[in-house]
Amino acid sequence: MTYWKRRGIPQDPPHPIYGNAVGFRKTHSLSDIMIRYYNKFRKSGHPFVGFTFVQKQCAFIMDTKLAKNILIKDFSNFADRGQFHNERDDPLTGHLFNLDGKRWKEMRQKLSPTFTSGKMKFMFPTVIKVSEEFVDVMMENVPAKTGGAVIEIKDLLARFTTDVIGTVAFGIDCNTLRNPDTDFRKMGQKFFTELRHGIVLTAFQFSFPNFARKLRMRLIPEDVHQFFMGLVKETIALREKENIKRNDFMQMLIELKQKGSFTLDNGEVVTGLDIGELAAQVFVFYLAGFETSSATMTYALYELAQHTDIQDRLREDIQDVLQKHDGKLTYECIKDMQYADQVISETLRLYTLGPFLERKALDDYVVPGHPKYVIEKGTQIILPAVGYHMDEDLYPEPEKFDPERFSPEQVAARDSVEWLPFGDGPRNCVGMRFGQMQTRIGLVQLIRNFKFTVCDKTDIPLTYDPKSLVLGTIGGIYLRAERV
Repeated sequence: MTYWKRRGIPQDPPHPIYGNAVGFRKTHSLSDIMIRYYNKFRKSGHPFVGFTFVQKQCAFIMDTKLAKNILIKDFSNFADRGQFHNERDDPLTGHLFNLDGKRWKEMRQKLSPTFTSGKMKFMFPTVIKVSEEFVDVMMENVPAKTGGAVIEIKDLLARFTTDVIGTVAFGIDCNTLRNPDTDFRKMGQKFFTELRHGIVLTAFQFSFPNFARKLRMRLIPEDVHQFFMGLVKETIALREKENIKRNDFMQMLIELKQKGSFTLDNGEVVTGLDIGELAAQVFVFYLAGFETSSATMTYALYELAQHTDIQDRLREDIQDVLQKHDGKLTYECIKDMQYADQVISETLRLYTLGPFLERKALDDYVVPGHPKYVIEKGTQIILPAVGYHMDEDLYPEPEKFDPERFSPEQVAARDSVEWLPFGDGPRNCVGMRFGQMQTRIGLVQLIRNFKFTVCDKTDIPLTYDPKSLVLGTIGGIYLRAERV
C-alpha cells in the first residue's frame, strides 16, 4: 500500500482491502469512483497519480498528452491490457478484448477484415429488417391518440439490440421484442450483473491475472458458458451440414475457421480459428453489441425528451436526408445523417459507458518532460475516459447536453484522446463501425416515427446501479411516446 508513496507519486491514502475503489459494486459505480478521483487531482499538474484498484497498483493518467502517448505514439510499450483470461479452462474469455501480445495481434488481423465499411454494408439489410420489426412493436404499444403512451424504453431498446446481435452474430431469430424472456436475453443480462465468484475472488482474478490463470480459475458463470458454447457449436454444425450461408458475423468467422490458415501483414502464416476461439469472438461481439448500443440509444432518448428543440432539429435533419435519398433508409442515407451522429457522440460523452481504458506497461517508461515520473514495467494503466469527458477545461459546462460540441469544426479542433468511448490507437474498438451503425439505425427509426417527452414516471436525475459493469441505471427509464 506504500508503493506510490515510496516513489514520490501522489495518491489518495488507499483502504487496506479495497484500495482507492471503496464502495465498488456496493455504493458507488465505477464511473463515480473514476470521476471523484480524477477531480481530486485535476488541477494538480501531475501527469499521472497512483491508484490502487483493490490490490492492483495502477498509474492513473491525468494528462491527455500522456494518454495520447500511451494509446498511440508509444503504443508498442502499452499494447497489452493485462486482463484476466484463461483460454484453456474458460475459452469464452479468450476474446479480442482480453488477449495480449502475439495472440492479440494475430486475432486483430484475423478479425479486422470482418468490420470494414464494405462488410457493414453487407450486414446493413439485416439490421434494417430488425429495426422495422421494432417500429411495428412500438406502433402496437403507442396508440394513435393524443398523448400516446408511457413506455419503458431501457428494456425495449435492449430487446431490439439483442435481436440485432442474435441475428447478425448467431443467425438466429431471437424475437425478444415480442418475447422478452428468451434465454438468449437472460444469459446476456446475467453476464453483466452476476459474478461466477464473490467480489473477493473476482478482485483477486483481476489483481493477479497470471496467478489466477495458473490456479485454473474461471470467470464466466457456468450456465452462461454452457449456453453460448452450445449455441455456437449447434449453429456451426447446422450451417456446415446444410451449407447455409448468411450475411452475418458468424458466416465470416466460419469462413476463417474453414480456411485452416491465415497470412498476417508481416507474411507469417498462422492457423485459422478453432471452435473455442470462434465462440469467444462471437461471445464478445454479443456482449459489446447489445448492452452498449442499447444504453446509448436509451440515454440519447432520455436527453432528447428533455430537450425537445434538439429532438425537433434531429427529426428535421432525418427527414431532409431521407428526401435526398428518395425516402429510402439506405446505408449511404444513414451515413449522411450528420446531426444524428452529433447527438450520439454527445450522448457517449455525457454517459460514458466504459468509464476507463486499461493498458499495461511492457517496459519502464519515463514520462516525456517529467523525468521523475516513471511507469515501471508491469504497471497497470488506467485512462479515466469519464474524467476527460466531464472535465470543464475540455468541455465547458460538461453536465449540459449539447450536440454542437461534435460539429465537424469542433471535432477537427479537438484532440482525439479527449473523446474515448471506443478507445483510440491500434487497440481501439474493432466493432466501432457496427456499433455506430446499429445505434444510428435504431435512433433514426424511433425519432422519425415518434416524439418523446418526459412524464411523471421519468426519474430526473437518474440513479446508477453500482453493480453494473457498464453505466446502467437502477430500474427502468420511462418516457411518453407519441406518433409523429
